[in-house]
Amino acid sequence: MPFVRISLPKKLSQETKENISISIHESLIQEFNIPQDDYFHVIEELETSQIKFPKSYLGITHSENIIYVQITAGQGRTKEQKTKLYAQIAARISNTTEILKNDI
Repeated sequence: MPFVRISLPKKLSQETKENISISIHESLIQEFNIPQDDYFHVIEELETSQIKFPKSYLGITHSENIIYVQITAGQGRTKEQKTKLYAQIAARISNTTEILKNDI
């Protein structure tokens, strides 16, 4: 039962917030083989001033649309599974919203 906390700017549309959550859930189904109804997410909406980040870090630029995704899951997932999960999450979110991969 992975637990997901999504911290994001309050200014994003409700549709964008839903698409982010769905993208993460679909990625967990695909990469961690969780059941469809194993859906435990908390979306934390924050004022822009409450989200701290550098405009650029390690050559990667970030915008005010930056989101943080925290996933707590049981042991047993390999590094390869986790790497694929993170890539899948970023791809799905950037394909279904205005959020760029650099901001995930």
